[in-house]
Amino acid sequence: MFEAVKNIFKIEELKKKVLITLALLVVYRIGCYIPTPGIDTFALNKFFENLQRTQGQTLLGIIGIFTGGALDRLSIFALGVMPYISSSIIMQLLTAVIPHLERLAKEGKAGYEKINQYTRYLTFFLCVIQGLFLAMWLENPGNFQGIQMVHDPGIVFKFITVLTLTCGTVFIMWLGEQIQERGIGNGISLIIMTSIISRIPSSLTQLYVLTSTKDIPITTVIALLVLWVLIVMAVILFTQAQRRIPVQYGKRVVGRRVYGGQSTYLPIRVDMSGVIAIIFAQSVILFPATLATFMPKKFKIVVFLQMLLQERGIWYNFIYVLLIFFFMYFYTAIVFNPQEISNNLKKYGGFIPGIRPGKTTGEYLDFVATRIVFVGALYVSLVAIFPNFIMHIFNVPSYALASFFGGTTLLIMVGVILDTMKQIEGQLMVRHYEGFIKGGSLKARR
Repeated sequence: MFEAVKNIFKIEELKKKVLITLALLVVYRIGCYIPTPGIDTFALNKFFENLQRTQGQTLLGIIGIFTGGALDRLSIFALGVMPYISSSIIMQLLTAVIPHLERLAKEGKAGYEKINQYTRYLTFFLCVIQGLFLAMWLENPGNFQGIQMVHDPGIVFKFITVLTLTCGTVFIMWLGEQIQERGIGNGISLIIMTSIISRIPSSLTQLYVLTSTKDIPITTVIALLVLWVLIVMAVILFTQAQRRIPVQYGKRVVGRRVYGGQSTYLPIRVDMSGVIAIIFAQSVILFPATLATFMPKKFKIVVFLQMLLQERGIWYNFIYVLLIFFFMYFYTAIVFNPQEISNNLKKYGGFIPGIRPGKTTGEYLDFVATRIVFVGALYVSLVAIFPNFIMHIFNVPSYALASFFGGTTLLIMVGVILDTMKQIEGQLMVRHYEGFIKGGSLKARR
């Protein structure tokens, strides 16, 4: 592996791509510390720290992880890439139900560019809406126990805040596209991963303090380290796991040439939704609890929601797992069309040995996918609730620290690193260099 890293800098083009990627990621991290005008960022940061300590993990905390702490400081990148991610998911779901978008998706690169343009428009719209609600929330001292977060509230503050946050997200989108075109790896995914990694130093500092004060014994830290290595290995295994369905293509004679006749396979990933199912489930389950934190405690429903969803007990984990299963099957039903795959195989002379082409093949693919998704949902559920077990079994007081042992953060980090390594390895092997794995190669996630 170290030899492969050395080989990266022997290839001028690859070295240039890696350096451009790192430089653009540094620009993004610098922007996370530029504050939005008119806000007491110190008081706001204290508020988020207190919220994390007293209320546990909320939806704002999840957004804070994805923005690398930019939301806590309300920097110009406070909205992060979440509006763009939401827009991409919405457009992906709409593509499956709107005929016009479905036709565009089948047109190749031109159709993809058009859909991408619609995604940008939707991102801009979401940024304006989210920025406006965020500005209105900041202007109300009642949301912060009477503390005035905004120096000069009013229409001018709302306009500047919406403009700043919208431009910040649009700039992040541009950075992601530049990484995609001029650098290496998926730009938006690398930006999210950079935000997550930026939380590691503070989490390690917190772990050191807890160890120094004997709140966590050194034996527990060693056990956590070994457990983390095992969990990462398991996540890597399941991230690349797939069911390979054999496909045979019949021979065709065109003129004097014979085409086809080769054997291949149709891969069906175990974790077909990636991190989308867990993000949806996390957002749905944390939204009521987050809303309850800003409501008066005299309402019984508020106390009930906080007890049910924020203590991370049996009912919280049970509802969380049910939501993950629901979104896994829902997302798979949207993006995986067995009948369309069956028709394409039949069109190009392909068939699954022992299965009739056409409708029977579609039913067989649906049968296999349904059971594969169940295994994937079970795996994602275990990864999602594992930080809660870490907190209860090892008495880890911080979810931010426990989240590195599972959940969305670990899935994103492992997935993005694998994809980036696969791209770099492809560049190395094209130029006859050894990849990251001696005598083998990484498998692509898609």
